[in-house]
Amino acid sequence: MTASRRVYQEAAWVLHHRPFRDSSRILDVFSRDHGRLALVARGSRSGKSRLKGVLRPFLPLQLSWVIRSDMGTLTGAEMNGPPISLAGDALMSGYYVNELMLNLLHRHDPQPEVFTAYESAIAALNGATGLAAVLRRFEMDVLSLLGYALNLDHDTRSGEAISQDATYEYKVEQGPVAVTGREGPMVFNGRELHAIAQFEFGDPAVLSAAGRLLRQVIAWHLDGKELQSRKVLREMRSGSMEKGQVTG
Repeated sequence: MTASRRVYQEAAWVLHHRPFRDSSRILDVFSRDHGRLALVARGSRSGKSRLKGVLRPFLPLQLSWVIRSDMGTLTGAEMNGPPISLAGDALMSGYYVNELMLNLLHRHDPQPEVFTAYESAIAALNGATGLAAVLRRFEMDVLSLLGYALNLDHDTRSGEAISQDATYEYKVEQGPVAVTGREGPMVFNGRELHAIAQFEFGDPAVLSAAGRLLRQVIAWHLDGKELQSRKVLREMRSGSMEKGQVTG
């Protein structure tokens, strides 16, 4: 039998939760030193549970648990800082960030740098006016930290530096390749690639180009799986977004 392991007061965030049996919940948690994991919160849906209002997304927490197999059991939870209140587009952006973590991270794989990037992104969404820029930077940071960094500095076919006056097709498995055509979902000019690399998202055209690029790159890493939060946003808006709003 696998020995139990206890963890005390670990910095963590709830990414998602779902009902379990009569009064419990299963929490999908992202912790600083233990990565993503699932915990059973017994009795947490009961009206008498002191944790009922604490175990939800976008609250910085300190969690304690005991784990013997793939799933652990929550033994304690308390706030680990002021609550973050997300609403409207910021809330939908937060759900997207959480869903991205659920799909990109492997269970029990510590990613402290990704954890820091996640905390920064959630804090930035709180009160931000340029939500799309926050998301694009977070996506790029996380891809880089997980070993999937975008190549935005050289033509992968010729090895030459990206020219601002040239046009490139970005191939997810390779990187940018110079082309003569100027149309296509993954065709960008060199100026756009340079600006994306520098996170220069103040230009709406660059922000739009970054959205096109990262949407395709992330879809490839998720084997084509469509994130539910993207689908909801698309259905809500049924069109292109204004500058500073969430892009699907």
